[in-house]
Amino acid sequence: MGELTKLPNIAAKLEAQLADVGITTEEELRNIGSREAWLRILARDPSACIMRLSALEGAIQGMRWHYLDDETKKSLKAFYHMHKGK
Repeated sequence: MGELTKLPNIAAKLEAQLADVGITTEEELRNIGSREAWLRILARDPSACIMRLSALEGAIQGMRWHYLDDETKKSLKAFYHMHKGK
């Protein structure tokens, strides 16, 4: 396991998906942001879900995704639906 699994919400599988899209460090993830990172994953894995997007945002904020504030969750949900067409 690498550097990213030290962040909340990032297990080996998500770390591998991030590496597959060119994100291998915490700094890269922070600079790219959760939404762009998720879009890159979605391009390779159509099953990328709202929980994965939320996990990425939580990792950036340093918390479990369950504890993201309501406004952030609402914003992520809108972004997700815009890109998943649901």
